[in-house]
Amino acid sequence: MSIDELIGLTDLECGPDHARGRLAVTDAIRQPFGIVHGGALAVIAESLCSRATREALAEDGVVAVGQSNRATFLRPISAGHVNAEASPRHRGRGTWVWDCELSDDEGRLCALVRITIALRPSAE
Repeated sequence: MSIDELIGLTDLECGPDHARGRLAVTDAIRQPFGIVHGGALAVIAESLCSRATREALAEDGVVAVGQSNRATFLRPISAGHVNAEASPRHRGRGTWVWDCELSDDEGRLCALVRITIALRPSAE
């Protein structure tokens, strides 16, 4: 089972220029205070950006591996969905850098996450 399946990440759209996903807020991803755990937001962002990079470079024999995940939490989410949209800021030979915005169902920005993806040759 992938992390996407484990947390319930859905509505995935991934490509070299954009990534999008959605996650229903459930007790499984809430802190004891009733808001979505920051780690869950970081997982959503890294999963989307890793998947989009991997899909963009799969034919080149490249593996995409998370190298850095820096999240800034701006507003709590306690119900509804976490909506994530990411776009690449840098596409180099050794790394890709993505910015991911996470929002609630009202479209309010709740977190910004910068993800760095290391590119490595596939073992195959």
